[in-house]
Amino acid sequence: MARVARKVKDKRLLRLIRRYLQAGIMVDGLETVRTEGTPQGSPLSPLLSNIMLDDLDKELERRGHAFCRYADDCNIYVQSQHAGERVMSSITSFLERKLRLKVNKKKSTVDRPWKLKMLGYSVTAERKPRLRVTAQSVKRLKDKLRELLRRGRGRNIVGVIEELKPVLRGWAQYFTLCRVRSTFEELDQWIRRKLRCILWKQWKRNYTRAKNLMGRGLDEERAWRSAVNGRGPWWNAGASHMNAAYSKLAFNRMGLVSLLDTMLKIHNLSRTAVYGTVRTVV
Repeated sequence: MARVARKVKDKRLLRLIRRYLQAGIMVDGLETVRTEGTPQGSPLSPLLSNIMLDDLDKELERRGHAFCRYADDCNIYVQSQHAGERVMSSITSFLERKLRLKVNKKKSTVDRPWKLKMLGYSVTAERKPRLRVTAQSVKRLKDKLRELLRRGRGRNIVGVIEELKPVLRGWAQYFTLCRVRSTFEELDQWIRRKLRCILWKQWKRNYTRAKNLMGRGLDEERAWRSAVNGRGPWWNAGASHMNAAYSKLAFNRMGLVSLLDTMLKIHNLSRTAVYGTVRTVV
């Protein structure tokens, strides 16, 4: 509050902010006293974050460091392990002594840029690094899609695709700065295979499977041979007969959002375009 009062002179506004900070927390229907933090989802949180850490930004600029901070998460880029350890020690001391903030030692580390992440992004281990999506972000997306796909086992496949649309489009737009296309391609392939797996399970009987495969353009002999192969749904979903019956083009016509195509469209690139690079200090 003392830092806010440096710039804000309106006592009514200061009183309002203090009430926000002192508002109680509801736990199991009972109000408890708040000892730290701000109300979750409040626009006050990022504002106060920048007020508190403005001195940190100015200190890093004064030292000439390359850095990126988002709220309380800050990456500082230096040229060696030794320099990283020295900066970690001095910045921790600055935060704790001057700003009286506690640094989370478990989440703070000195490491190579491609081994760290920020806001779901990381970089490749190349001379000219490119932004990439972290494995944790990919896992979170898959977990969310699995839940949606699990609910779609007994539904029309077009309805399932409609439910996936906002999730896929939002994810692709968030990671448009990424320049490693393999992540998008692999996710597209995984999603199409999951959808084929749903279809194979819905068909159940061999006769139904053969009939539907023939309806999708496979000849009778291949359709029956595929229908009675005795393999599981996941194997069949990745087999050539299901890829031929339900190709990428077929899913595009059903309205399935392609992560790779969405990202390329935003950047106005072709599928064979050569990606640019992003500079950073390693």
